[in-house]
Amino acid sequence: MKTLRYIITFISIATIGFLYLPLAAMALFSFNRAKYGFIWEGFTLNWYIKLFENQAIIEAAFNTLTLAIVSTIVSTIIGSALAIGMQKFPWSFKTQKSLNIMLYLPVAIPDIILAAALVIIFGILRGVSSIFNPGLINMIIGHVTFQIAFVALVVKSRLVSLSSDIEEAAKDLFASRFYIFRRITLPLLSPGIEAGAMLAFTLSLDDFVISFFTAGPQSITLPIYIFGAARRGVTPQIHAISTIILLITVVSVIAAGRLIQKNRQRRSITKDFTHL
Repeated sequence: MKTLRYIITFISIATIGFLYLPLAAMALFSFNRAKYGFIWEGFTLNWYIKLFENQAIIEAAFNTLTLAIVSTIVSTIIGSALAIGMQKFPWSFKTQKSLNIMLYLPVAIPDIILAAALVIIFGILRGVSSIFNPGLINMIIGHVTFQIAFVALVVKSRLVSLSSDIEEAAKDLFASRFYIFRRITLPLLSPGIEAGAMLAFTLSLDDFVISFFTAGPQSITLPIYIFGAARRGVTPQIHAISTIILLITVVSVIAAGRLIQKNRQRRSITKDFTHL
């Protein structure tokens, strides 16, 4: 029994090391004085200082944040409305099944296929209006197309877990549908909506394929910039950019974990209230 426990412990530690040691090495070499190679020549913060002196990186960071924030807001509103509509309104079994398939498709389809489809659609729309030329607007639309599905799935899972007893009690007290939605449904859904928004923001922040296919000369994001810089040779400055993106992602994941914890606490309070 002890042998089995040691084997499981070793496999667990090896798996964690396989996942996180490359990230730790990347963060470590972002402080290396050497510009090329993997020989440690001393500690320095110059690579991080140079990041804020590089106008191209600053513009890429601004485009990345603008893209992530705008696409997250739009996809959160549409995705939450889609989840509520699918769960609250009566649908036939076939219609519900079709909607579920359509909802899961953007999650299951590889990014490269979705990006190629977006290029075709934007190419057709470009003949109608120049607004669909490669650039930030196309990137926002492209990100929203796959973020909606993730937001809707998270919000829908929250809806499924909610009891309808409180809403039924409010109806018995002659509360209007808008009042029920504003004062009961929306507050109970808020942890799921916040978690979906955080997931959408993280996905947009890390996306490369769709951004690469829809970007214009003035809308380069950090992942695209890192890809182009890496082709010329990996330097500590690239490690520094990647480390900052990693830290932002970690903070987002921790925030999402706290939202899930609050979600569980509210769920237990709701259950206690319904049992009274």
